[in-house]
Amino acid sequence: MHFHKPFKLYFALSALFLTFLLMAEVTGSKWIQAFGFTMTIGVIPFPVTFIVTDLLNEYYGRRGVRYLTLVGMVMIVLAYFLLQIDMNIPAVGNSPVDDPSFHTVFTNTGQVIAGSVIAYLIGQLIDIQIFHLIRKKTKNRFIWLRATGSTIVSQLLDSYVVIFVAYWGQYEFGVLNSISSTNFVYKMVIAIAITPIIYLSHSVIERYLGEEAHKLVEQALLEGREDSQPYPG
Repeated sequence: MHFHKPFKLYFALSALFLTFLLMAEVTGSKWIQAFGFTMTIGVIPFPVTFIVTDLLNEYYGRRGVRYLTLVGMVMIVLAYFLLQIDMNIPAVGNSPVDDPSFHTVFTNTGQVIAGSVIAYLIGQLIDIQIFHLIRKKTKNRFIWLRATGSTIVSQLLDSYVVIFVAYWGQYEFGVLNSISSTNFVYKMVIAIAITPIIYLSHSVIERYLGEEAHKLVEQALLEGREDSQPYPG
């Protein structure tokens, strides 16, 4: 069976995105201190999801990213239910990880999962819209502007929604606001810092796909113009 390069690239980018997304969700309950500020350790895998989202937006358009966004949401919920099953199976006496330790690490309340899913959906869908709006307004110029701009706007909402929904009622407003603000500033700095990686990734992809890369970009642009037109009645 032969797979075309655009399919293989989409598959690889999707696998990368889902892996880092799930790692961010699973490890997000751990809080760390960096430069005197408190934030969740889940912010560490997120830069990769920023890069992949921008690349998928660039070459596969809104439909490609929306599809992966929905798959990601299902994977988060599925991972949550699998962990619930795992936590209800007793560990043997000589297990390297006993039940209390396993529960401490992986126990997430429904409130935390709800916060993660809601923030993830809002962030991704806004990222898609802002990316293509900037792309349309700039006539496909300034890759850095649409990549960085869409990420900053989407993560502003994501950073606050996930913390406030997940931990509302458990911590004071000031604590939640401080962690949300720190998470956002970190993500904003990272979004700006990874700009060279975005350009490098574009270069690698265009070298790998050749002429197919330009066809994909044209299709994504055409899709954007079609989406902006009213559907025929």
